[in-house]
Amino acid sequence: MTTSRIEAGSSIASAQRDSALEGLETRILLMHALGLTRVQLITQSERCLTAEEAQRFTALVQRRMAGEPIAYITGQREFFGLPFSVTNDVLIPRPETELLVELALERAPHGARVLDLGTGSGAIAIAIAHSRPDLQLTALDSSAAALAIAQQNAIRNLPPQAVRFLHSDWYSALMAGAQFDLIISNPPYIVAGDSHLRQGDLRFEPIGALTDHADGLSALRTIVKGAAAHLVAGGWLLLEHGYDQSAAVRELLIAEGYRQVQSWRDLAGIERASGGVRLA
Repeated sequence: MTTSRIEAGSSIASAQRDSALEGLETRILLMHALGLTRVQLITQSERCLTAEEAQRFTALVQRRMAGEPIAYITGQREFFGLPFSVTNDVLIPRPETELLVELALERAPHGARVLDLGTGSGAIAIAIAHSRPDLQLTALDSSAAALAIAQQNAIRNLPPQAVRFLHSDWYSALMAGAQFDLIISNPPYIVAGDSHLRQGDLRFEPIGALTDHADGLSALRTIVKGAAAHLVAGGWLLLEHGYDQSAAVRELLIAEGYRQVQSWRDLAGIERASGGVRLA
C-alpha cells in the first residue's frame, strides 16, 4: 500500500516501494533526504531509516504531493549538463530552453560579446560561458533575488568573472553605446490569465518571470525594439517564446528590419525560438 508517510525502521527499499510518488521522484527525494547517491541508495537498500530520516523524507513527499516542484524541494536542477541551484525566486530551467543555448553557440563568433536579458537563475548565460570560454557574457535581470542565485550558479560552474551580472530592467542599466555581437533572451511570454499559470509547477514559479501581465508579447516587443541600440550590424537576436507565438515574433523582427528571420523547433517539434540578423 502506498502512503505519504514513511515510518522509522522502514528500509530504504520499502520506503521506495511504499511511497505514494512515482519511482523517479521517490528516488530523488530519498537521495536528497538521506544525502545518498543513486549507487548508495542501491547498495544500502536494506538499511533502516532513523526516526529523523523517516520524518525528513515524509515531509519532502508531502510537499511534492501538494504540488511543489521537485526542483524547488531539492533546490537543484540540471541544465545543459550543469548543476544549478534554484529557489522560487527564479524559473526552473527547462530542457526546451537548451535550444536557445545551442543556437547561440552556433552563431556566436570567436570572442563575441553576448547579452542575456532576463537571466533568472543564469542558466542560459552560464551554459554558454561554460561551453565557450572565449565569449564575453553579460547577464541582466530586474530581480535582485534572481541575480543573487545567478551569481551563486556562476561561482559553482565557472571561473571567476566569466559572466558580468547587472541589475537592470531590460536594457536600462547598459551604458549608452554598449554593443554586443549576439543578444539572447527567454522573457515572460505567457498571456495574462492563461489557465496554465494555475496548473502544475507554474503555480509555484515567480509570476513576473512567466507572464508580462498582458498579451504575452509586450516583453518581446521591448527586447526587439531596444536591440537596435546595442546589437552590432550582422549580430543575431535570439528569443524563446510560447508554442503559438512564432509567427508573431517573426513579424516583430521583420518589422524592425531584421533579415534571415526564422524559427526553430525544440525536441517536441514545437517552434520554440525565433531570431534574425540585424542589418547596418
